Amino acid sequence: MKIVVLDGYTNNPDDLSWDDIDSQGDLTVHQRTSPEEVVSRCEGAEIIFTNKVILNAETLDRLPELKYIGVLATGTNVVDLKHATTKGICVTNIPGYSTDSVAQHVLAFMLHFSSKVSVHNDAVQKGDWVSSKDFCFTLGTVHELAGYTLGIIGLGTIGRKIAAIADLLGMKIAASYQSSMNRLELPYDVEWLPVNEVFKKADFLSLNCPLTSETDKIVNADRLQTMKSNAIIINTGRGPLIDEQALADALNNGVIAGAGLDVLSSEPPSADNPLLSAKNCVITPHIAWASFEARKRLLDIAANNLKAFINGSPSNQVN
Repeated sequence: MKIVVLDGYTNNPDDLSWDDIDSQGDLTVHQRTSPEEVVSRCEGAEIIFTNKVILNAETLDRLPELKYIGVLATGTNVVDLKHATTKGICVTNIPGYSTDSVAQHVLAFMLHFSSKVSVHNDAVQKGDWVSSKDFCFTLGTVHELAGYTLGIIGLGTIGRKIAAIADLLGMKIAASYQSSMNRLELPYDVEWLPVNEVFKKADFLSLNCPLTSETDKIVNADRLQTMKSNAIIINTGRGPLIDEQALADALNNGVIAGAGLDVLSSEPPSADNPLLSAKNCVITPHIAWASFEARKRLLDIAANNLKAFINGSPSNQVN
């Protein structure tokens, strides 16, 4: 059985093993695959794994032996699911593997803005402490997180993990109202509010909702104008949740205090993306999910998904 991994580098930049998948067939791992290379690399394959390489209807039609697609991520928009279903191709994904990793990244953004560790380290490395007249100095005000309000848009699995961390730190939690969520038995207090009210109340606002027609550009100029001037927006969800020009304008004009972003509307971003030069905007290259532990968990689940499919009982099937 021929197994092809189209873009293995993102999930496994040679610090993990493919052995559990390799043991189930004849495995070939490509670190990256261009659109023009997909068909030639997958000819004769029954099993394909992809992270971000697109498998559209035209491509699927040219791979008659394909029986299984394992998406090495949670989102499955890279595969034409409807067409895969008509061709009898099983498609699976990897849910719930990065919860701890993403929650930790959100905390890192909050600590960046509240404790200013990197700002002070940079000053020390430049010699500012050596030449200081005082035994200590601060570059801007350092804050405790306790007592501040964390607003969460999307109190799903990741949102609830973030809320639990915030609660341990003594933060207040406000979340956008969802009828299916307010009945949850949660070990911390949550103030359920309409979305617009969460924006108004939050000192830190974490976006953890899926991208839908309703949440596309949920952060826009109108809502930004209602936020506190000290507010920090954190996005580890999807780039298009934010109107990027509106956020850049708000940051540059002091409407809000800062933003911590792990995702942008296009990735890699174009050089003229306004957030790349916006004031007080900290950007990481879509790595919140990518801890060693999360990636190992992902590959373990991927191997188990394949094993379940081979045994006739698909797990985490999405079509």
